[in-house]
Amino acid sequence: MKVRSVRAFLLSYPFPEPVRLSYHGGDRTIHKRDAMLIRVETENGLVGYAPGQGSETARDAVLHTIAPFLEGKTVGDVDALRVMFQRTATPDEFLMRTFCSVEIALYDLLGKSRGLPVSELIGGRVRDRIRLYGSAGMYMPPEKYAEEAAAVAGLGFRAYKMRPALGPEGDVETVRRMRDATGAAFDLMIDAHTWWRMGDNSYSFDTVRRVAEEMADYEIAWLEEPLPPHEHELYKQLRDANLVPLASGEHEADESGYVDLIETASVDYVQMDVVCQGGYSVARRLLPGISSGGLKFAFHSWGTALEVVAAAQLGICWPENVVEWLEYPCYSTPAQPFMYAFPIASEILADPLEIDAGDLIVPRGPGLGVTVNEAVIEKYPWIPGPWSSFTTHSPKQTWSVSGDHSVQWADK
Repeated sequence: MKVRSVRAFLLSYPFPEPVRLSYHGGDRTIHKRDAMLIRVETENGLVGYAPGQGSETARDAVLHTIAPFLEGKTVGDVDALRVMFQRTATPDEFLMRTFCSVEIALYDLLGKSRGLPVSELIGGRVRDRIRLYGSAGMYMPPEKYAEEAAAVAGLGFRAYKMRPALGPEGDVETVRRMRDATGAAFDLMIDAHTWWRMGDNSYSFDTVRRVAEEMADYEIAWLEEPLPPHEHELYKQLRDANLVPLASGEHEADESGYVDLIETASVDYVQMDVVCQGGYSVARRLLPGISSGGLKFAFHSWGTALEVVAAAQLGICWPENVVEWLEYPCYSTPAQPFMYAFPIASEILADPLEIDAGDLIVPRGPGLGVTVNEAVIEKYPWIPGPWSSFTTHSPKQTWSVSGDHSVQWADK
């Protein structure tokens, strides 16, 4: 089974009007949402798909470096192909991570050719479902967060993740209101990455510790990235204070950063995005250390349903006490308003994912077990330019957010 072609399609959904959000110390503007669909076809007509990073840099890496390497190669041992690529292309960290995104499509192909789900090719599934948390909540008044948390619970999810940025008192008040709205049995995740993106208004370590201590009264599931991600020593100090569970990982720049995060036990939950942080291969190397260290793993997933199911195929190869959660973005629909619309997320699949009582039922069909809707390629053509930007009030600066979640900031 030889590879005939490797293609990468960038997709964009532009908002009718930019979404403008204000927070403590700055403003955020979201112009559009992007995605990439990777398509690998073999000479016998099989097609494998993978989610990719929505950036021109990643697309060009696929088309100009990875595709020429893979075309004509036999898809049999995916790990061997990666090792060959590493030896022949002398790639950098970014290129290897992009290759690992394409690997998901190779596993999809291999599973289809053998009549097996991807999970059986990357370790073997130990369960058929994985717990989802509904993820939305961006820069709203406390009462709006509470309403949204209740709405996510109403959809059957057992947890909700939001992004606080109202100032220390406002953030604690938000958590109190969410807890009142959802009850004690519902899990709340607090993604605090804006706390170190406020310029001169960024929270100090002492402020973060105080806010964490106050949030502990409401038994949150975790506090995510409350400090700059590379400052593992501060995370360790905060975790040693035993106030609330901590989560981090989506901004780790390389595998050595993950290893340090795990070996120092600086967080309770290690997070990773399979699209832009090394795919299955890096995650499979990290998970044994996470398990033996008594830590837990939680997927970062902020894209399409294809990304969700790709992550899930790996997650169910581990028991729930190791891989506990998978992020499920809640986008606005005609029936339910959330943070904003992103129709590509669901339309990329021909059929909706099966969700039961807040769990994703992971497909058992060959490959990823889903049918990709290629009509999105023509329906949502690529629009160049940054998808989102932050502006801090002091100092007055504007930064764009790249498609790579491991990059903290990127210039426009």
